Amino acid sequence: MTPAPNLAHEAALDVFLGLIADKDFAAVTLRDVAQAANLGLADLYRLYPDKVALVAAFVARIDAEVLAGTPRQSDPEETARDRLFDTMMRRYDALRAHRAALRAIRGASRRDPLLLLALAPALRRSMAAMLEAAGVSSDGAPGALRQNGLLSIHYAVSRVFDRDETGDLSKTMAALDSRLKTAEKWAQLFDKYVKRPDPKGSTPEAETPAA
Repeated sequence: MTPAPNLAHEAALDVFLGLIADKDFAAVTLRDVAQAANLGLADLYRLYPDKVALVAAFVARIDAEVLAGTPRQSDPEETARDRLFDTMMRRYDALRAHRAALRAIRGASRRDPLLLLALAPALRRSMAAMLEAAGVSSDGAPGALRQNGLLSIHYAVSRVFDRDETGDLSKTMAALDSRLKTAEKWAQLFDKYVKRPDPKGSTPEAETPAA
């Protein structure tokens, strides 16, 4: 008996993450996933036509978990950097149980540029969701720059996160805080020297440290 669609989605994704953690990304086929999830290959294909779709679903699952923990109202005393720090740390907390699978995906992406290119839309969409969760616009050309900036920060911090065995992820927190502070300084310089002055003479807060 084929599982209900939502359950099948989740079961197949869980199986996929377990398999790539054990065997490595390239060693796992869709047929392997289908067999382990007790699905026909055609049934799995309707849910996830390739491994890129499975990785994108994993990214979306983490995004949803992070967004679910986002406060409904922002603290007016928090800066954009503070909110982005909290958002990204919720992300790393959500990823802790999947480090082996993440290493497999990251390693495969380094070896296969086409895989990284295929995953780019999901990654950019994910960074846009993190910006929006922090109350930072991800729209237009400035938003695209912020997405790229945050993705660069995420890649750098992820290398620390991979080796961070501290109970509170203190090493990850330190790395994230350092890079967000650096990005914030660059954003402030951009506002000061590149953006045209506000016609009303106001000086808005730099919207995001990932600009």
